[in-house]
Amino acid sequence: MSKKEKDNAPAKTNAARLLDKAGIKYELIPYHVDENHLSAVEVAGQIGEDIALVYKTIVLHGDRTGHFVCVVRGDEEIDLKEAARISGNKKVELIHVKDLLPLTGYIRGGCSPVGMKKPFPTYFQSSIMEHEYVYVSAGQRGLQLKIAPSDLVAYTKGNLF
Repeated sequence: MSKKEKDNAPAKTNAARLLDKAGIKYELIPYHVDENHLSAVEVAGQIGEDIALVYKTIVLHGDRTGHFVCVVRGDEEIDLKEAARISGNKKVELIHVKDLLPLTGYIRGGCSPVGMKKPFPTYFQSSIMEHEYVYVSAGQRGLQLKIAPSDLVAYTKGNLF
């Protein structure tokens, strides 16, 4: 990589450094952040990709197992009954946005399934495996990881649902 390319490369996030350490291939894909539009649909438009390739990371709390993570397609809503079933809970709820940073180290719109403060059980929508690569947050707003889903699921010790 030339000096000019290095100067223009996005700064590495903790998630990227962890993937480097594990020897997992990925690309960092920057995009323009609009604080009023943080949705995965907006991200897909910004990076010029099909929304089917962009996945969002959602942190939940279950009544039996505590905190866990679901990674779902960006244009879909999380089904709380399904999330409860797959995680072994009777009832689950989304964590409050104010609890996201202290719990995970990430903020809304920049939550990655890689590199949270502590590992949580992680569940991936099975459609993720239909793609050669997908996009998830790299751990900050304005930066996505382009990664093979099999590598992502394996690294996070994730389960499919």
